[in-house]
Amino acid sequence: MDAPSSTRHTRATPSRRGLLRLLAAAPALALTATACAGDDDPDPLVRPARAAKSDAAQARAIAQQHPELAEAAEEVDRVRSAHARSLLREIDRVAPRDPQDPSPVPDPPPGRAPGSSEAASEELRTALHTAQRSAADLAVGLPPNRCGLVGSVAAGCASLLEVLG
Repeated sequence: MDAPSSTRHTRATPSRRGLLRLLAAAPALALTATACAGDDDPDPLVRPARAAKSDAAQARAIAQQHPELAEAAEEVDRVRSAHARSLLREIDRVAPRDPQDPSPVPDPPPGRAPGSSEAASEELRTALHTAQRSAADLAVGLPPNRCGLVGSVAAGCASLLEVLG
């Protein structure tokens, strides 16, 4: 039995109108993809390295302005500076750059300490809590060696929170 002539096989070829719609939508799709990416940094470790440098600068300012917090703030400065150096070494290992090129993580401006020691202490705790959470969230999607590094940063921030009490 032959199939009726009205039933024929059609190939899934796009129509001219369908192609035009697709081409018209392409810029919007590209813009959406760029907006969803949200981060202009080529390496996901740039953001935590910037945060580490910023936290260290803030801790230095607090140590200078609030002698009663100096010991704890100096420890935050020391550890967060080490975090920044470790993260920058990893960034440079993955994408070596010419020594003449600027760092992907420039030094932040000097920090400014809040007027009261309570506010200064709370500022350090907030920064460390934010860094800990961000590092823990970032570590989940990284390759094992980078996951370990970023996980260590998160653990270091948790330890510093204990130092601050």
